[in-house]
Amino acid sequence: MGSGLNDTLSRNYNGLELWEIIVIVLSAIFVVVLAISLWLTFRRKTSRSSSNLIPVSRQIPPSVPEEIKEIRVDEVSSSNGGNGYPSISEKFGDKEPEKGIKAESENGDSSRSGSFNHLEKKDGSSVSSANPLTAPSPLSGLPEFSHLGWGHWFTLRDLQMATNQFSRDNIIGDGGYGVVYRGNLVNGTPVAVKKLLNNLGQADKDFRVEVEAIGHVRHKNLVRLLGYCMEGTQRMLVYEYVNNGNLEQWLRGDNQNHEYLTWEARVKILIGTAKALAYLHEAIEPKVVHRDIKSSNILIDDKFNSKISDFGLAKLLGADKSFITTRVMDYARPPPEVHLVEWLKMMVQQRRSEEVVDPNLETKPSTSALKRTLLTALRCVDPMSEKRPRMSQVARMLESEEYPIAREDRRRRRSQNGTTRDSDPPRNSTDTDKSEYHDLKPEGG
Repeated sequence: MGSGLNDTLSRNYNGLELWEIIVIVLSAIFVVVLAISLWLTFRRKTSRSSSNLIPVSRQIPPSVPEEIKEIRVDEVSSSNGGNGYPSISEKFGDKEPEKGIKAESENGDSSRSGSFNHLEKKDGSSVSSANPLTAPSPLSGLPEFSHLGWGHWFTLRDLQMATNQFSRDNIIGDGGYGVVYRGNLVNGTPVAVKKLLNNLGQADKDFRVEVEAIGHVRHKNLVRLLGYCMEGTQRMLVYEYVNNGNLEQWLRGDNQNHEYLTWEARVKILIGTAKALAYLHEAIEPKVVHRDIKSSNILIDDKFNSKISDFGLAKLLGADKSFITTRVMDYARPPPEVHLVEWLKMMVQQRRSEEVVDPNLETKPSTSALKRTLLTALRCVDPMSEKRPRMSQVARMLESEEYPIAREDRRRRRSQNGTTRDSDPPRNSTDTDKSEYHDLKPEGG
C-alpha cells in the first residue's frame, strides 16, 4: 500500500510531480490568507485614525527612566471620593474671604474691579467675565496617550506648532532652568511650555524633580502640570496657562495696567497660598517641600486666586519625617531683604505697625485685620522652629476673626498686666510672644 501511495505522488503532471503540486497549492493558500488578514488589520487602523479629529502625532514614546516610572506622589486613601486626592476643603476647610474682592457700585454699573485699584475698561465692562460652573478639561479632545500614568505625552512637533516654532514673541519667562513659552494646543487650550536647558544633564534632573513633585497632585491653588515632552535631549513640561501675571508684578505695579491689589485680594492670595502649602505638607504622601516660595512664583488667575508654580527645587519628604533642612539657596539678596524680618519686628515693637502697610493701597486695612496678619507673619518666622504654626494653622489664622494667639498666652499676659505690672515677667517666650509686641495683643487683653 505504501508503494502505491508513493507511485501516486510521484506521477508527473506537466513536468511536476503530484506532491510538488500539493505543496505549491497549500503555500499559495497560506499567502492569500496572510495577505487578507494584513489588509483587514491595516484597514481597521486606518478607520480608527480617521475617526480622530485632532491631528496629534502618533509616535512610539521614548523610554523612561525607572525612577520616573515608579513615581507615586498621590498614594493616599482611595476612600476620598474614589479619586485618591484628598480635598483641601475637606481637611482644612475652603472658606474664602470673598467680601471686598469684587466691588460694585450701588446702581450695579461699575467699571472697576475691587480686587485692584485704578482698573477701568473703555467699554465700562467688568474685568472678570462670568465663567461656567464646570470648566472643560484642558486635555479634552486629545488622546489619552501617556506612559507615566498621568497627563499627556506631547511630541516635539506638537509643541512647536503650539508655540509657533518657539517664537521669541511667545516667551513669558526665562531663567537658569530654561525658557517658558505661551502656546495654544490644537484643541484651543492655552498652555505654558517650559523648555528645560540641558546643561550637563540638568534638564533630566529638573524634569524628574517637577514630575515627582506635582505630576499627580491636584489643587486649585497649584499650577497644574498637564503633560510633558521627551524626545532625544529635549525635556519640556506643559502647564496650564495662568493669565493674570504673578504676585511680584501686582505688588510692584508692573502688570499690564499698572494696578495694585486691594487688601482683600492680598489676603485671599495669602490664604490660597497657605492652603496649597498645607496640601503639599500634610495631605499627600510623600510630602512635598517647595523650597522656593517667593512672590514671582505665585501666579494669579483672573479671579485673583493664587497658584504656586516652579517646583524645580522641590524635595519629597517621607512619612517618617516632619521637617527638612537644606543649604542656603541664595546669598545675593539685597540688604533690605536680608533684614526684612528684623525690620518688621522693630516696627511692631515701636508701635509703628501702620507704617508697614503698602502706601499704594487706597483703602487701608482695619486695625484688627492688620494686627492679625502681622502676628501670623511673626509666628511663621519664630526663631524656635517647633513653635512655628503648620500651614493649615496659618490658613485658619488668616481666615479667623480672632487673633492667632494661644489662650495660655492671653491668660499669662492678663496675669502680668494685673498683678506684676511693676515687675519684670519671666522671659520664657519666643520673639513673637514678647511683651514688646503689646501693640498686637487683643483689646481688653
